[in-house]
Amino acid sequence: TVQVPVYSEQEYQMYLHDDAWTKAETDHLFDLARRFDLRFVVIHDRYDHQQFKKRSVEDLKERYYHICAKLANIRAAPGTDLKIPVFDAGHERRRKEQLERLYNRTPEQVAEEEYLIQELRKIETRKKEREKRTQDLQKLITAADTTTEQRRAERKAPKKKLPQKKETEKPAVPETAGIKFPDFKSAGVTLRSQRMKLPSSVGQKKIKALEQMLMELGVDLNPMPTEEIVQMFNELRSDLVLLYELKQAFANCEYELQMLRHRYEALAKAGSIGPLSAEGAHPDGQAGLGIEESKGDAKDQIIDVVGAPLTPNSVRRKVGGAEQGALRSPTQMP
Repeated sequence: TVQVPVYSEQEYQMYLHDDAWTKAETDHLFDLARRFDLRFVVIHDRYDHQQFKKRSVEDLKERYYHICAKLANIRAAPGTDLKIPVFDAGHERRRKEQLERLYNRTPEQVAEEEYLIQELRKIETRKKEREKRTQDLQKLITAADTTTEQRRAERKAPKKKLPQKKETEKPAVPETAGIKFPDFKSAGVTLRSQRMKLPSSVGQKKIKALEQMLMELGVDLNPMPTEEIVQMFNELRSDLVLLYELKQAFANCEYELQMLRHRYEALAKAGSIGPLSAEGAHPDGQAGLGIEESKGDAKDQIIDVVGAPLTPNSVRRKVGGAEQGALRSPTQMP
């Protein structure tokens, strides 16, 4: 049984008096609360609305919990930390109103909300992918700049006869640049040719692209593994792999730029945004490409103007174009 507090006449007059409530109505409310164990839906149903003012469930709860809080405060010992429940009638009314609107939705509204939620998830996924690609591209650019500065410093440094390096020493190449060759620091005899083996982290596509670029440059795939040749051969292959990755990143960025331009032109033609400025025009003058692919439902065009969803065919064309561009000779860079 729920313990419902009891108040005296003096307590009511001093602390619980309310102009909107009479003492008889308050007594009636607390009597129903004791009879029905604070089941306010039942209390509201059994409430005497003919004798007293018509009240909502929220009004009854607010009056009851306000009196409970007052009684707890005046009866508590000084310095006592009380945890008094607070009932917010306004919040409860808004919650029920929103719940009623939610249940009164039409099937069309439910379908539209589900569609918008799915599109929002797609936008967030594409945003994360773009952020990751941006970070990877920044790493490649930083690695390329670091490698270039290091090569220039090595050329400017005066050549002096230095003591012969140990076999285990390795040129200082940044970990994010090209290939990270393993260190041979274990005790025992090792072949110098072992240092020219590509690590397992290099994929087959990169290996084939690397071999093709070496053949175009006229470099033997298995040179004589002297100490100087091993060092320079590893540096060359690391630079070629870095060049391959930069070309792929450039091809991807160029492809995404074309998709954004076509998307923009399609929206401009549909009247959703202003016309494309001269600075943003296609260099080849092909402003109409991709408009047919961007047609469809108006919601699909407005949802995400920074990345159209790719079809399987467009993905294959994109990957194929990027790989063909990356496999070109280093001397044929755009």
